Amino acid sequence: MSKQETLGMSEIREKIQLLNDQYIHCIDDDRLEEWPEFFTEDCTYKIISRENYARNLPSALIYCKSKGMLKDRVSAHRNANIFEAHFYRHIVSNSLIVDETNGVYQVQSNYVVFQTKLDGNTEVYNTGKYIDQIVFKQGKPKLKERLVVYDTLNIPSLLVTPI
Repeated sequence: MSKQETLGMSEIREKIQLLNDQYIHCIDDDRLEEWPEFFTEDCTYKIISRENYARNLPSALIYCKSKGMLKDRVSAHRNANIFEAHFYRHIVSNSLIVDETNGVYQVQSNYVVFQTKLDGNTEVYNTGKYIDQIVFKQGKPKLKERLVVYDTLNIPSLLVTPI
């Protein structure tokens, strides 16, 4: 029997919630070099509009299809992109395990991201939902896929930091 099979449903929910909590604190605390470690090697990370998602259109603002691409994204963020300094604060709620098939958990959560710039002004930057596929590796949850389906149609600045 695998470690995953010995986990009860409440423990699975707790571990998935902890994954989300640690994920958002990693981004909000600007520890982006740690961000790819929340994902499997063969992961998908996509930031896509609600309309494109609903119509099954592939166009996304950000599309990474491996952990290596996530690391490249962080490297570009640190070394190549030019953008106004800012801070994020995420609120993630209403996480729901929708399904489980062959050890892959389908999870949906709502999110809102606030952005504060150096002038001290804070605004709602982005809202939407995470649609995740989560697997357990050595008893720890990892994101196999995270679709960030955003509702916000007017993103007020360059989207460089993961959501």
